[in-house]
Amino acid sequence: MANEVRTVVPGSFEPEGHFYERVLNAQIHPMVRFFMGLGNERIAERYCHLHPEASPEGVRQLLNTTPKFFRWGGADLFVTSNEQGVRRVVVVETNSCPSGQKSMPLVDDSDEYGGYRHLLEHGFLDQLRGRQLPDGELAVIYDKNHMEASGYAATLADLTGESVHLVPFHTAPCPNVRFDEGVMHVLAQAGQWVPIRAALRYVTQRPWNRIPPVTRTAILNPVVACLAGGRNKLMAAKAYDLLNARLAQYKLTIQSPETIWGASREEVPMWLTHMGGIGVVKNPYSNAGQGVYTITTDKELQDFMESEQHYNQFVVQALIGNSGWSSTSNQGRLYHVGTVPDRRGRIFVSDLRCMVVGGPSGFRPVAVYARRAHQPLAKLPTDNGGSWQMLGTNLSVKNADGSWGSQTERLLLMDNKDFNRLGIGLDDLVEGYLQTVMAVLAIDEMATQLVTKGRKFRHRFFRAVNSDPALAEEIV
Repeated sequence: MANEVRTVVPGSFEPEGHFYERVLNAQIHPMVRFFMGLGNERIAERYCHLHPEASPEGVRQLLNTTPKFFRWGGADLFVTSNEQGVRRVVVVETNSCPSGQKSMPLVDDSDEYGGYRHLLEHGFLDQLRGRQLPDGELAVIYDKNHMEASGYAATLADLTGESVHLVPFHTAPCPNVRFDEGVMHVLAQAGQWVPIRAALRYVTQRPWNRIPPVTRTAILNPVVACLAGGRNKLMAAKAYDLLNARLAQYKLTIQSPETIWGASREEVPMWLTHMGGIGVVKNPYSNAGQGVYTITTDKELQDFMESEQHYNQFVVQALIGNSGWSSTSNQGRLYHVGTVPDRRGRIFVSDLRCMVVGGPSGFRPVAVYARRAHQPLAKLPTDNGGSWQMLGTNLSVKNADGSWGSQTERLLLMDNKDFNRLGIGLDDLVEGYLQTVMAVLAIDEMATQLVTKGRKFRHRFFRAVNSDPALAEEIV
């Protein structure tokens, strides 16, 4: 059962258990395969050719950086245009420990592990060799996405020749996991508590309420990366601004919608008026499409104002909609390019998820996929069931019993069938990759500010830069 602790032994990786069935039968699009094999040097050359104002030295420096805390990240990107027809790839949010492996066709048909192996080899295994770790075993902990979590466990077992504990970690406190002086212990399948020297984490729902921000056990990613922006949209917005200020000398910038952080519920209507009455309000600490409110009408605003909320601060962001209904922001009005019209002339909003891993030799792309909205774009935001039906792309669905499902019928693969529907090309993939790397590095630099030289989390400093008492009370 998915909710039981398991011991995964070497030789147990079976692709059928770790990829969607349609992915197993998919052939990756030649352009995507070409992009995945380009390498950072050629990507930097292409990006600088498209952006002659950008510093080649700055681009190469970014791509060759080894992040300290935030090694495994994924950005949700929108391909947009403005009123002058200028195309732009925009970062909507960045996630630590993102999904994506089960949705990525194999780049090399002879490598059945696909991105599972690339991520572990490039971003995780070097920590086992290059850092002083406590004695113990290996584990993968997760709170959703058993398909990918078990894939990482089976791949890790094969790469190391060791058994790996696959441990569900849903609640706080958890009967399966505990921490003792910074060392993780898991309740093994045999019933005894086992110390863990290193673990891969696919715990995504408020992980800070049951995992300390910094631990002696090497964890990919440590929870400090989530607090610094990987699962904290408020801190991510601050991190983007700080990195953009530093990158100005290289003529590089993270492209993101205008964002107001730290707004109280009472301030939300004022900021929406500033954006022309249209915007997005987000619970800063939620993910998987939860706690996001697209507001284009008085009714949608009223629904948000009357909703029950756990936290005291919100993020208000410029909404990217259709050409006739998008927020007015300091970047002008951006709207979705959307998918290629289908046979009925319908255009759907789609996003692009780019997953990257950073290791000793810099960054590399690991997986790419796309998702489309439920309903096609319309001329008015009140059509087709409201704005969220036309703008919401996340596939995750939270069931009544607290478990998670996925609406995979809206998944768009990087294969010969789906890729052409997206209307994007190689240069969009290059732009998306650079934007993702910059977003991940921005959050990694913020995480570095939250940890002392003695590897202690700076609780007081964090409360100063993210002054939300409800969040502060949750942090272990």
